[in-house]
Amino acid sequence: MNTNRIDQSGSIPDAIHPNLLSGAYKMNNHILEKIEAMKQLKGPAYKPRTKHLSPDGWAKYTNRLFLEASPYLIQHAHNPVNWYPWGKEAFETARSLNRPVLLSVGYSTCHWCHVMEEESFEDEEIALYLNKNFIAIKVDREERPDIDAVYMSAVQAITGGGGWPMNIWLTPDKKPFYGGTYFPARDGDRPGAPGFYTLLRKLNDFYKTDGEKVIRAGQEIMAAINKMPAPAPGTYLPDKKPVDQAINFYKEHFDNVYGGLSGAPKFPSTLPIRLLLRQYHKTGDKVSLFMAEQTLEKMAGGGIYDHAGGGFHRYAIDEQWLVPHFEKMLYDNALLVKAYLEGYQVTGNEAFKRVTEEILAYVKKDMAAPDGAFYAATDADSLTPKGRREEGYFFTWTPEELETVLGKEKADIVKHYYAVGPIANFEGRYILHTPNAAEDTATAFNISLTDLNEIVETSKEKLYTERQNRPAPLRDEKIIVSWNGLMISAYAFAGLVLQKEGYTKQAENAAQFIMDNLFKDERLHRSFKDSISGNKAYLADYAFFIAGLLDLFESGSNIKWLETAIKLDDILKENYEDHENGGFFRTGKDQEALITREKPSYDGAIPSGNAVAIMNLLRLGRFTTKAEYIKRAEKAMKAFLGVQTPNPVAMSEMLLAVDYYLDKPREIIIVTPDENNDAGLFLDIISKQFLPSRIIDVVSEGNDLESHNKILPLIKGKTAIDGKITVYVCEAGVCKLPTTDPEMFRTLIRSQK
Repeated sequence: MNTNRIDQSGSIPDAIHPNLLSGAYKMNNHILEKIEAMKQLKGPAYKPRTKHLSPDGWAKYTNRLFLEASPYLIQHAHNPVNWYPWGKEAFETARSLNRPVLLSVGYSTCHWCHVMEEESFEDEEIALYLNKNFIAIKVDREERPDIDAVYMSAVQAITGGGGWPMNIWLTPDKKPFYGGTYFPARDGDRPGAPGFYTLLRKLNDFYKTDGEKVIRAGQEIMAAINKMPAPAPGTYLPDKKPVDQAINFYKEHFDNVYGGLSGAPKFPSTLPIRLLLRQYHKTGDKVSLFMAEQTLEKMAGGGIYDHAGGGFHRYAIDEQWLVPHFEKMLYDNALLVKAYLEGYQVTGNEAFKRVTEEILAYVKKDMAAPDGAFYAATDADSLTPKGRREEGYFFTWTPEELETVLGKEKADIVKHYYAVGPIANFEGRYILHTPNAAEDTATAFNISLTDLNEIVETSKEKLYTERQNRPAPLRDEKIIVSWNGLMISAYAFAGLVLQKEGYTKQAENAAQFIMDNLFKDERLHRSFKDSISGNKAYLADYAFFIAGLLDLFESGSNIKWLETAIKLDDILKENYEDHENGGFFRTGKDQEALITREKPSYDGAIPSGNAVAIMNLLRLGRFTTKAEYIKRAEKAMKAFLGVQTPNPVAMSEMLLAVDYYLDKPREIIIVTPDENNDAGLFLDIISKQFLPSRIIDVVSEGNDLESHNKILPLIKGKTAIDGKITVYVCEAGVCKLPTTDPEMFRTLIRSQK
């Protein structure tokens, strides 16, 4: 650790201790003591992630990130770069030294973040220059989505695109003047891309010699990004036009062969399956149904799906969904559970149900924390037998490996089924995928489909077990509220649709963990790691968690989850809502003020917080019959869609709320004579129907009735007729005649579209 101050010229003493951060200014004794204490706390099991090691195995370099909880920041704690976390110290140092700031943003499972770390941030020559001329700040975008979103807007204004790692240069007052994403270390390393080292030199010279241009560049970028965060308020409520505009766009850009949008790379989130299914449900549009089915089938058959272990990788780099970036994100899998479940409801395709159950099994095995919540992600990279870190090795196979695990006879069948042919499809190894029909393999080996399915299922278990002997990709064990909210929704919805109480219980455990550990002083907090809760939560944390609680209430009928959802919405209303123009800001009124305050409406890898918050308000309005919720939703929809030139394609999740709003949501109340009576028969009928616009409450005439009636006026006067389970199907509080007959109930809900 550097305890000798480098002079203002940046010169370094001739004799330098091997543990010094190259070119860095001294850390005060307080920081050094904290670093030493953290080293003792982590103990001998901690292995520094760096190629720069001392003879005793400890890191040659250690910076302030070593004191952080974020797995991503800790990954960079032993770079020779003198990283700071985001905070006052970094910007005060930049001001006192009149240096520009390099803000580098990424996340722990980002492949290209790892590449840039290895090429540039582990490079001692680059680190020396960076430390002498800049203040370097690292941010985990998953912990600080506000910082990420604001400065990503700047990068998009500068380059027309975005992505991670995001690298942006700021003045000491946090104003951006240049930025981009991944840069190779030096000129010529990768065709067409400037070298990071060269760029640092040019930007440092630019900053020192032409301050006026730096100021002008910052002003121009700020003018551009100030137009992005919050739209001008709209004046009218949306009709079906934006839905139709979006559907037409997806039809025009659909890949009829492989599903999804045409071209590459392909992300599951870029084609809104659930919107297409609603379009088919409302209009009978078979093209929308084909687009949804084709995409679900091709994704599940591609290499983007982990056939041995379940779950989806982040995205595919090709149009066939074959070669993924191998990181797995909790949010992708949560969102895909709902898409496949709704696809199963609409089509009855058992393969969609199987994929759903495999995703949920994967999450329970590999992503569930011991106390009930869910971890964030797993890495794309893993160690090979030679000790190199490579992308995808953990998930891929050679024919010889398959034969060793399965035996020659079974391996031949499995190789045919998973298209393990004469030419490897990924760096000398094979990504399992199923481009051909199962019947082709059954015919080729003269076996029945039943026998083939049994061989495949048994083989998947063996391959998964064998794979566990390999060094696993690193797992980011942050617990993020918003992503947990999405997975709570997924498990709760699966519990309802598949009528499996265990799924609902898994969702309940996660929800309870959030409330026990991340709800403090009447506010949610964003993340949890090593018994420490992070910053106050953001819009998406509240919105996604509230949505999960509403799904959990419908799945298990425990009134406390609806009560909690209402309580959290009150906090959202007080601290995040734009009461003048409608909609919600990403940050609360008492959170750190950045260079602009964003009101997000566009979907990205995850839905926009405003889209989900609007749907929550519409659902709460139906549950409680309070017009206030509907009015707030209407004001928000006006803000984002009630303008002359909305971009509905970028707001497909919000269009689900528009679809719900324009519909006549069904209010389904099931009353049982006793809390021990099983309403499963009626719930099974509901689960088989695609009813995207509805609320459900199962209540007993015993202990539940009074507590439910306090929040849900719809319950008033509803009883179990003649001591039998009775169902009420209503619209806007007006109910059809109650029925105790399952077939009559089936007819009632079928007749309402």
